[in-house]
Amino acid sequence: MKLRKFGNSGLQVSEIGFGAWALGESWWGKQDDKESLKSLHRAAELGANFIDTAQVYGDGRSESIIARFRKEWKGDLTIATKTPPEAGEWPPSPYDPPSVAYSPAYLRANVEKRLKALDVECIDILQLHSWTRAWNRNPAPFETLRRLREEGKIRLIGVSTPEHDQNSVVDLIKGGWVDSVQVIFNLFEQEPAAEILPAAAEHGVGIIVRMAFDEGALTGKFNRQTVFPKGDFRSDYFRGERLGRVVDRVERIRKDLEGSGYTLPQAALKFSLGHPAVSTVIAGIRNPAQAEMNLAVSDLPDLPKTLQEKLRKHNWRRGIWYADHW
Repeated sequence: MKLRKFGNSGLQVSEIGFGAWALGESWWGKQDDKESLKSLHRAAELGANFIDTAQVYGDGRSESIIARFRKEWKGDLTIATKTPPEAGEWPPSPYDPPSVAYSPAYLRANVEKRLKALDVECIDILQLHSWTRAWNRNPAPFETLRRLREEGKIRLIGVSTPEHDQNSVVDLIKGGWVDSVQVIFNLFEQEPAAEILPAAAEHGVGIIVRMAFDEGALTGKFNRQTVFPKGDFRSDYFRGERLGRVVDRVERIRKDLEGSGYTLPQAALKFSLGHPAVSTVIAGIRNPAQAEMNLAVSDLPDLPKTLQEKLRKHNWRRGIWYADHW
């Protein structure tokens, strides 16, 4: 497993990390806790030292499983979690003040809950789970997080981009408010390469990439007849004509990979890793077999420059939150 520096933090993290959303069971269908623990152990054995989770992943269930694993595993780990907005719309409304979503009292109380769920005295990386550019002129929530960092409750401060407006966090990067940013960056969603990733590299901000597989589509395992399990949010994400359109575009990528030596999921991870600003790509993992397949990609050669450039043509501006337009 190759390691990469995490911005200016001094941390060295595995370039492929463990995405722990499915461990919370919420929105991904049933998940057995014993299988989750086996998955975490297998990933760590293979060199993954970075885990990403959040309160909303099962209302703390994912965090609690990771806490159990952390007691069992003796090696170094970096664990990032997220605090959701307390109230208001999600993604945030431009008409809500930041105090509606992230008041000082709420942030303090929530950080204490995250500390308890993870069973730690200091959170490695605390990320706000969403943001709006309407708050860039008054980033008061980060002032509270800075105070919590001074008190030893948080080591690094981060933010996760809102899907509909990822560039809303660029001002936070340039203003020195964050140590890390979590972005969507994959074969379909390449917009971060325009501004977020260069800004992060310039200002020493760690980049966590999520959705490298576009919720599983870029593994190539879906077809037009795919039916998702009950409780799996992807039945909505890929509803109506979306699934067929995604399948068609995935097939175009697969054709471009013919003779390259890379499978589709391997190329998907390598593409996301291809930008030098990226610190780690968190692949969703829910069983040991997935841990083995995903983490083995780190040992493969990087995509040749010509192939990396060829794959850029699959950039797809679909506006995923606007159902009638993609």
